[in-house]
Amino acid sequence: MEANPKNTFTIKVEDGKPGKDGRLAVGPVFRSVLAKDGFPQLEPDMKTSWDVFRVAAVKYADNRMLGWRPFKDGVPGPYLWKSYKEIYDEVLQAGSALQKLGVQPGSRVGIYGANCPQWIVAMQACNGYSLVCVPLYDTLGAGAVDYIIDHAEIDVVFIQDKKIKEILSPNCKSAKRLKALVAFTSATTEQNKEADQIGIKMYAWDDFLKVGKDNPRQPCPPQASDICTVMYTSGTSGQPKGVMLTHESHAMYVKGVDLFMDQFDDKMTTDDVFLSFLPLAHILDRMIEEYFFHKGASIGYYHGDLNALRDDIVELKPTLLVGVPRVYERIYEGILKAIAELRPLRRVIFNALYNRKLASMKAGYSHKTASPFADMLAFRKVKARLGGRLRLLISGGAPLSNEIEEFMRVTTCAYFIQGYGLTETLGPSTVCYIDDMALVGSAGVPATYTEIRLEEVPEMGYNPLGVPSRGEICIRGKSLFAGYYKSPELTNEAIVDGWFHTGDIGEMTPDGILKVIDRKKNIFKLSQGEYVAVEYLEKVYGFPPLVEDIWVYGDSFRSSLVAVVNPHQENTMKWAESNGYKGSFDEICKLEGLKEYILKELAAVAQKNKLRGFEYIKGVVLDPVPFDIERDLVTATMKKKRKNMLNYYQSEIDTIYKKLEAQKSAARAK
Repeated sequence: MEANPKNTFTIKVEDGKPGKDGRLAVGPVFRSVLAKDGFPQLEPDMKTSWDVFRVAAVKYADNRMLGWRPFKDGVPGPYLWKSYKEIYDEVLQAGSALQKLGVQPGSRVGIYGANCPQWIVAMQACNGYSLVCVPLYDTLGAGAVDYIIDHAEIDVVFIQDKKIKEILSPNCKSAKRLKALVAFTSATTEQNKEADQIGIKMYAWDDFLKVGKDNPRQPCPPQASDICTVMYTSGTSGQPKGVMLTHESHAMYVKGVDLFMDQFDDKMTTDDVFLSFLPLAHILDRMIEEYFFHKGASIGYYHGDLNALRDDIVELKPTLLVGVPRVYERIYEGILKAIAELRPLRRVIFNALYNRKLASMKAGYSHKTASPFADMLAFRKVKARLGGRLRLLISGGAPLSNEIEEFMRVTTCAYFIQGYGLTETLGPSTVCYIDDMALVGSAGVPATYTEIRLEEVPEMGYNPLGVPSRGEICIRGKSLFAGYYKSPELTNEAIVDGWFHTGDIGEMTPDGILKVIDRKKNIFKLSQGEYVAVEYLEKVYGFPPLVEDIWVYGDSFRSSLVAVVNPHQENTMKWAESNGYKGSFDEICKLEGLKEYILKELAAVAQKNKLRGFEYIKGVVLDPVPFDIERDLVTATMKKKRKNMLNYYQSEIDTIYKKLEAQKSAARAK
């Protein structure tokens, strides 16, 4: 992937315009240089998601396609594989069985469960027989699943065995509309009875495929403009929104990545392997897999335990890893811990080699040529921890810190890039170029089929015509959703004059490089009338060593901010030991002394970053349990569900504010 010697990534296709007659100011419009003469056309045989898979199944029939780790005595074994031809045959059988059930083209079919080969077979059966695939997040609760089944009017659900009980639960009232449930393996005798009692036909996986094998039907290929999937966003508030994505947009994504990758000497091959662990119901993993199908490469699924992901990495030896920032933060912390355990001299050598290679990369050398000596002496061990074959790592879902991005670029002996996108934009709308250190800390430049501009946000003081250029990120182009399912009002609110308003705040350089800096909706006004950009503050306050994660809260009835902090367990226990405290992590987190220390650390960070007085944290709650999906505090991509967090921590928040008010009253009385 040695980049061609060029520094120009974008072209400006429109100038910025000042606000006028009630219209907000907008910045210049940027497009990828790969589309300087207009968006490239699709090939005649590659216009739908089905085309991508159908062509690959013939071209790469005997290649390994999908791998999984079967369990024996509760322990995952080596990866087993199915070829492209084997999966294609199963897809035809599943599609034929759906037609035998009377599921008509255009009907919605749900898929509910963790990533596995059956998930892909069900998805491709929908593609091949003109059905609309509706993924259900593996991490969504029964309430959201019930809502989506009803809202999308789903007829059949392909389902992971352990999720069957949630569909059959009395809380899932919409289950009665289903014609059938198809288990990824099989259901219990009791579950078969329960399903039968509410009029649902339950199928084991092999039995369902046999129905299709005994009643073969030819595929019913979709049109490019047909809806391929309705992907419900997990949402940080309210009910999920159904994002409608067309077949053509999927095909354009694949074509766009092809054109992007063609710029580099280091090509993707059929020997490449992707470790899939982000939910397939998440657009990023879904689109990475579609591109791997297009190239005839292999995908291995994690065995289901994210805490044991390294075991899958060692077993699979992937060449591509895609994760959200928290994944890379854990890798970073693990490597730093290993470095800290080295003898002092070896630590000094490691740091010297790191600084030398980083300086060379900043001077323009590629990661391969910056310091082969450092790679051989120190960084090959980091590479080995990640399976030994990684060629590319991608981070998405939220911005990653500059420090960690630089560290990963230097130490992994692989390319490392960030991107930015949403479900509505079919994943990456911007992408970084490999080995270009000028892009570190940014979300990159517009993708092949994307145009980007910033729009003024006056209530937050963001001006796209100012220096620097800042405003709401707006996206236009071919890789854009067709609207929200059954929600024309929401669609018209989000797409204005062809521009999708993301709700994210960006900063744009004069040559079209984007950095995501804030969130438009995550602002609130304190009682004194000051606006608070809470996501920015959470980034700033996340730096102290004792802070693992932080949620900052305030509202228009109060004049000060408070926060809930997840303390970093290892660093907190070190602090306790050095200060003479003993006990479990949970017990240490109850100490008033720890609260006071963390408040002082937060104040020091605020002072260092020149925060304004009203942006200082005045009180904290310490929760030893990280913000998690199980308590419905974060989405599957680890975005905070702020309304849910307030509900969960309401009593603690009220207690803090009462203490602060008492302190103020006492101070006034003196």
